[in-house]
Amino acid sequence: MLGLPPLSLYVHIPWCVKKCPYCDFNSHALSGGIPEEAYVDALLEDFDSEVNTIQGRELHTIFFGGGTPSLMSARGFDRFLTELEKRIRFSPDIEITMEANPGTYEHDRFRDYRKAGINRLSLGVQSFQDEKLKALGRIHSSDEACKAIESLRGMGFDNFNIDLMHGLPDQSIEDGLSDLKKAIALKPTHISWYQLTIEPNTVFYSKTPILPEDDTLWSIQEEGWDLLEEAGYHQYEISAYCQPGKQAKHNLNYWQFGDYIGIGAGAHGKMTERETGRIFRNWKTRVPSDYLAVDKPFEAGSRELNAGDLPIEFMMNVLRLNQGVDQSLFQQRTGMAIFGIDAQCQEAIQKGLLEPDRLQPTKQGRLFLNDLLALFTD
Repeated sequence: MLGLPPLSLYVHIPWCVKKCPYCDFNSHALSGGIPEEAYVDALLEDFDSEVNTIQGRELHTIFFGGGTPSLMSARGFDRFLTELEKRIRFSPDIEITMEANPGTYEHDRFRDYRKAGINRLSLGVQSFQDEKLKALGRIHSSDEACKAIESLRGMGFDNFNIDLMHGLPDQSIEDGLSDLKKAIALKPTHISWYQLTIEPNTVFYSKTPILPEDDTLWSIQEEGWDLLEEAGYHQYEISAYCQPGKQAKHNLNYWQFGDYIGIGAGAHGKMTERETGRIFRNWKTRVPSDYLAVDKPFEAGSRELNAGDLPIEFMMNVLRLNQGVDQSLFQQRTGMAIFGIDAQCQEAIQKGLLEPDRLQPTKQGRLFLNDLLALFTD
């Protein structure tokens, strides 16, 4: 190994007001208030159990995901971040992102979140059309989303993402593009724009709504790409678009096969050992009550990535990036020589899916990413 990768921290807040019918994340509808004090205590203990994985590194990014992290108070975030910084050095330009619900209940708290140290928000808007929001089970309205964005900008957040879906139930081309135009007009620094997918173990999987035809989906996608490009939003990853210099640092670390500690109910982590170069993935207890139980361990399981796992694990991340990565990163992050996947790379190049001399998908490779990735499976 040529050195350890950058280090990030993912913190999972597992509660939400109600579970959305498309959501397959580890989220649990509230039946009362959040046990905030106990959960912050548990998060800090969970982090302490991971202290050996830090190996002298500083923390480059923190991401609070969920669930709905903005259901937790600014005081809770302030306490957690204050105690965390006693345990690990923060990078001078650390990015600290929180996912937030744009309903009025949360956006009144934005100023206090900023004071607590959160410097980037990701708003789960999903659509600016009330009938679509209702179909998605969202609890906010289009008007509340717009007001929340105006509010957070006025409270000092100059770096924020709008999360937006397309391919929604009964969505027309005009509807899909209207949502995107509205998002662009609000001038976020970053837009995550992706197609609704029906995942197992969701309400939509058992009661699938009527979704747009493939021709409609493709038209929304193609015309949407043009709208974003014309507005100055550069696509740097499959579903990520940003103004110049405003890439999501936390997600970039994932996509460049960096290391990250995962704490909180159901969180996942990926870590590299300095001495051996061995790479591990681990995951935490999913059910919040089990996670908070004093007699149960935080970690639910872990596994080492072996030589057969590493090529596809690496490629599944870096080939999401439009520009890919330099070939040298493969050895830096996996400890394996690039010639070990030379045959697969050459086949991908011959099929027009991969650029020569760089681990970068071609335009065709981005459109048929699953076919490209299949070449790197065991």
